[in-house]
Amino acid sequence: MRTFIAALLAATIAVPAAAQALRPDQQAFRALYKELVETNTTVSTGSCNLAAERMATRLKAAGYTDADIKLFPGSAERPQDGGMVATLKGSDPKAKAILLLSHLDVVEAKRADWERDPFTFIEEGGFFYGRGVSDDKAHGAIFTDAMVRLKQGKAPKRTVKLALTCGEEGGPYNSAKWLVEEHRDWIDAEFALNEGGGGKADATGKPISLAFQAGEKVYQDFTLETRNPGGHSSRPRPDNAINELAAGLVNLAKNDFPVILSDTTRAYFAEMAKLSDAPTAAAIRTLLANPADAAAEAIVSKDPGWHSTLRTTCVATMLDAGHARNALPQRAQANVNCRMFPGESVEKVRGQIVERLGDPTITVTPRASENPEKAAPPPPLSDMVYGPAVALATKHFPGIPLIPTMSTGATDGRYLNAAGMPTYGMPGRFGMPDGNGVHGLNERISVAGVMKERDYLFDLITAYAAK
Repeated sequence: MRTFIAALLAATIAVPAAAQALRPDQQAFRALYKELVETNTTVSTGSCNLAAERMATRLKAAGYTDADIKLFPGSAERPQDGGMVATLKGSDPKAKAILLLSHLDVVEAKRADWERDPFTFIEEGGFFYGRGVSDDKAHGAIFTDAMVRLKQGKAPKRTVKLALTCGEEGGPYNSAKWLVEEHRDWIDAEFALNEGGGGKADATGKPISLAFQAGEKVYQDFTLETRNPGGHSSRPRPDNAINELAAGLVNLAKNDFPVILSDTTRAYFAEMAKLSDAPTAAAIRTLLANPADAAAEAIVSKDPGWHSTLRTTCVATMLDAGHARNALPQRAQANVNCRMFPGESVEKVRGQIVERLGDPTITVTPRASENPEKAAPPPPLSDMVYGPAVALATKHFPGIPLIPTMSTGATDGRYLNAAGMPTYGMPGRFGMPDGNGVHGLNERISVAGVMKERDYLFDLITAYAAK
């Protein structure tokens, strides 16, 4: 995931999976998963089209027809950045569809930096290694495998759709966005299941909590700029472009955006209070009762993740100023990166930045972005969607709480949510504190964990499809 995903390493049992025989259905899943991981889908040298074609071949072998599968290319400049939409028709034409969404593309991986070939699916010490084994080819494989298994049984009540897309991890073209804008009918559904959820484990791999994502922030950059005539550096003047911009950035850093609470984040912090020490729990409960309580907010915001969950955040990430070592700067420019809370607009956030800078001479301009102009409100935590997730989590992960969360990063769900299609990040995977290589080196995932996640998600998809 581009900006926001935390480490996603499943570690649900103590006995290494390598010591346990896989069921025949798990062996078939492993082969599909291996093929997907070993298909290079980086933006530099890979092809999402090839990955989509290989998954389509597996669906056709399971009984899907050409009419059930739509393979599509990327843009004229990036034809390899396409994907696939597959449809399993439900028995009730009045029941709205559900959509399974996963991106095929992965972050770059240099072989020289890795201990193992990043595009060879390696099982070692109870873990699968390879670029994308977690982000996001685990979901791509689980969802494709689920479509195969659903085809083998009785037709579900709801139509089930699968979209495998490209461009989520960066690059100049995003096929999920293209599908929403150009072929909404291909993917239209009552709601969608996506990455962005997961869970949390401690340093030993012991599961602590599961996360059900309902809502995510939207990424937006702003350009801040100051200008003046400049001059010779031997004759300093008070209106120095660098100093003025720097002072404004300091003001911006000192003045947080206001606390905002949604149904999702209220539920999240209510659960966090149960897992926190007494002083922190008291502060959380106080803040939930009164979001304007500065003392409580200061305690809760000590955790960087919680600080970001409570509000829109804007932070300076790049600087560019001056034209010569011996001249006063004529221009100073900064990039400020914002993660907008669900429901906030670009123009509203721009105004909040201007207010916090405290200097009307600093111009604030939104940078062109492929992202929605407004962060969509979080999808509802309805009994129809959240209820089965909780019930099945109790079955598959007894004793582990399922907690609603809002992602402070971004997934392709931002396009679907903005288009009015509620999109939820699925639980089932437990992320350890060290990250385990997601977007970094030697990406890995627990063999036992991903098999457990597969079982949970298939039961959940089946439950949704039967409603």
